Amino acid sequence: MKASAFVYPWDVNGDPEAPGRIAGLGVRQATLASAYHSTRTLTPRHPRHRVVTADHAAVLYPMDDGRWAGRTPRPYPAGDWAPGDAFGEAAAALTDAGLEVHTWVVLAHNSRMGAEHPATSVVNAYGDRYPWAPCIAQPATRAYVVDLAAEAAVRPGVRGTELESLGWYGLQHLHAHDKTAGIALGDAGQYLMSLCFCPDCARGYGERGVDADALAAAVRAALEPLWRGTAADEGWAGVEKLLGEEYAAATRAWRDDTARTLQEDTVAAVRRAAPAGFQVVLHADPVSYHCGANAGVDPGHILSVADGVVVPCAGGPRLLAPFAEQGREGAVLAANLQVVSGMGGSPGTLAADAARARDRGATELRLYHAGLASDDDLSAVREGLAAL
Repeated sequence: MKASAFVYPWDVNGDPEAPGRIAGLGVRQATLASAYHSTRTLTPRHPRHRVVTADHAAVLYPMDDGRWAGRTPRPYPAGDWAPGDAFGEAAAALTDAGLEVHTWVVLAHNSRMGAEHPATSVVNAYGDRYPWAPCIAQPATRAYVVDLAAEAAVRPGVRGTELESLGWYGLQHLHAHDKTAGIALGDAGQYLMSLCFCPDCARGYGERGVDADALAAAVRAALEPLWRGTAADEGWAGVEKLLGEEYAAATRAWRDDTARTLQEDTVAAVRRAAPAGFQVVLHADPVSYHCGANAGVDPGHILSVADGVVVPCAGGPRLLAPFAEQGREGAVLAANLQVVSGMGGSPGTLAADAARARDRGATELRLYHAGLASDDDLSAVREGLAAL
C-alpha cells in the first residue's frame, strides 16, 4: 500500500537530515502543510529548536497579493515560524530525497479570521460566535475558500493535494485549554450546537420554508434536556427526536447543499489551476451532517467530484466502508492512522491496523505525523511499513 507521512515545513527546513529520515520510513509521499491553522508543536529532532508556535492560521508560502488585494476575508502570511517560501523550501528538500510531495491545505478553520472579522463566523442558536469556524454559507467566505484552495493546493512541483475542513465547522474543536466536555452532548447535541444562524443561514432556512427565529427557539428548547444531563438518542434519529423531523430535515437540506456545492466549486477551481494528472482528495467523514476537519460528505457524491478521500481510522476502520461500498474504481481511499504514541497513536500495531483498513477497502495509508513522533515511534513505523 502506498503510504504518506504528514509533515510541517518547520520539521524540514533547517534540519538537513529530515528529508532522508522521512523517506527512510518507507513512505513514498510526504503530505506537506501549505496552509495551516494555529498550532503549537514539538520538533523533537530539529538542530535549532524544539517548540514551534504558529500564532494564527496562515499560508506557508508567499501569497499572490494580486489575487487578494482589497478582499475580506483573505489569508494571513505566516510569522517567523514559517518565513519566506517555507513550503517551497521544504518541498524541494523532500523531492530531492525521492518523495512525491502533495500539499496539505486547511480551509474553513481560522480563528484569527473570526477574531478580526466576527461577522464571518458561525453563530449558534444562543447567539454565540465560533471564531474558529467560518460560515461556509456566506458568499465572501465561499469565495475565500475556493481561491485559497486553488492557490495553496497547486504549488510548484507538487503532484496533488489533500483538502482539510472543506465543509462545516461547528462546536467541536480542540481549542486552547478547552473546557467544553462537562456536558455529554453526543452526536445530536453537537449537531444542534453547530447549526449556524448568521444572516446568510437565516435566509437559507427561509428558502426552505423555515423561520430562522422559530428554528433557533426550537433548537434551544431541544437542548434543554441535554444541559440537565439527559442523554440524547444516537445518530440522526437523536436529532429528529430532539428537534422534530420537519426542522431536522430543513436544516440538513440547507447544510448538505451548502457543503456539497462548495466542495464541487473548490475541487473544480483546483483542477483549473493544476496540471493534468494532479490528484485532489478530501479529508472526509461519511456522515454528511458531521462537522470538523474531516468534513461530513455524501460518499457517492464526493467520489464523483474528487479523486478520493482521507478517512480518520484512529478508532478503527469502520468509516472506510461507506466509501468502499461505492465501488469507484481507481478512487483513493486512504486510511489516516495516528502513529504518535504520546498523542494516543499506536505505531507498534501499524502493520495490523493497515491490514484491517485494507480489508475494509483502504487503498493507501496516511500517517500522522512524521515530525511529531519520537524516535521509537518512527522506528516502529519503519518496521510496520516493511512488514506490509
